[in-house]
Amino acid sequence: MIVKLIKSRGMRRFSRNRLAMFSLAVIIVYFLTAIAVMLGAVSRDDTKERVGPNRLPGFLEPIGAEKRYDFDKWWVSELTNVFERAARENARAGGDPRAVLDEFALAERTIADGSYEDLKPAFDAMTEAWHELDDVFAEQLDLDDEAFAIRDEIKELQAEGEDVADLQAELEEVEALLAELAPRAEALYQQVEANIEKLLPMPSGFAGLVYSLRTMLGTDSKGASIAAQAVYSIKIAFQVGFVTALVAVLIGTISGAAAAYFGGWVDHAVLWVVSTLSSIPYLVLLAVFVYAFQAPALAEWFNNPERPALALVPLYAAFGLTFWIGTCRVVRGEVLKIKELEYVQAATALGFGRFYILLRHIIPNTAHLMFINFSLLFIGAIKSEVILTFLGLGVKGQPSWGIMISHGADGVTNFFFWEVGAATVFMFVLVLAFNIVSDALQDAFDPKHV
Repeated sequence: MIVKLIKSRGMRRFSRNRLAMFSLAVIIVYFLTAIAVMLGAVSRDDTKERVGPNRLPGFLEPIGAEKRYDFDKWWVSELTNVFERAARENARAGGDPRAVLDEFALAERTIADGSYEDLKPAFDAMTEAWHELDDVFAEQLDLDDEAFAIRDEIKELQAEGEDVADLQAELEEVEALLAELAPRAEALYQQVEANIEKLLPMPSGFAGLVYSLRTMLGTDSKGASIAAQAVYSIKIAFQVGFVTALVAVLIGTISGAAAAYFGGWVDHAVLWVVSTLSSIPYLVLLAVFVYAFQAPALAEWFNNPERPALALVPLYAAFGLTFWIGTCRVVRGEVLKIKELEYVQAATALGFGRFYILLRHIIPNTAHLMFINFSLLFIGAIKSEVILTFLGLGVKGQPSWGIMISHGADGVTNFFFWEVGAATVFMFVLVLAFNIVSDALQDAFDPKHV
């Protein structure tokens, strides 16, 4: 059946569609990434491991003065905690302060080589510069507040037609003080950051490349890599999409083909089930099926963070029991035409059994519909998983695009879009690629063109 489909005229037409072939290449890249994640290239621990400050922005986004201060404050605080523990260990008889320093790591980024005594001068210089910077930053904030208040007062007085010359002079004086503080603050920032780099240098070589990739899209509210979570979520998307589409296509094809070919009570029973399930909004139906697994007797198995694989079973069950309806309808309509064709009539006249004809001659000729519906259902499963997970009814205990969007939603109000944006872009590219491939398959195998 597969060989016949590959050699068909429709497949040749599909292969001439450049946009579809490019989209197929994108899907293959996603698929290979999912396989790599399954083989351990990105683990669940990688998605939880802290790699930097909370909500560190990704590449190309400039860091404002206030954020720069907060990030440097975090680095200084972490290094201070480590070096204070190392100092206590150094003061203890037979202590090993280097072992304390080695305990601190942000993924591939670790404390610089050298003894505690060798690194202590850089730590002291960082601490001294930071205390001075802290005072300068506080002074800048006070002056900013003062300038803001003066500007507001100037606007109010101008609206009333009052003279604001004195306030303008006062504002210029405050702005001059701010201008004087700016280079001093910048010099202190550079001094602090240079010493942070000495104490906690960026890794080089392959480790440096990996760390750069981890931080490329920034960090979440716990300092974990957004890029690692987005990539790991590809595996979840493919698992849910593949299992759902496979189960739904098999159920839909078999039930639709059987209903059309056998007719009678089989057809009536299948149509009744299809009509009943179709009358319920599918998201409500999905939520009901998934929520059923929240029962105490089942929650111990399917909502246990220690069994992340079982956490997907409710999604498989809910999607598989609802997504087959569309495939069933399409296949039933196609089989109603196929069963009247001459080769089917000839097989019947030769005495072949009805099940043999159904499996050997009818279902194989719906393969193009199976492929098209597989692609469509794959997309639908991914989007539905994201929606249900966002609502708290989907994936548990492991990253997914839905969880990233849910966790990153509060950051959007603070203009931090990296977590939501990364999940959205990764999902959008995959869904768009599948949509293009699905449309191309429909065009290629449309009976009007074959």
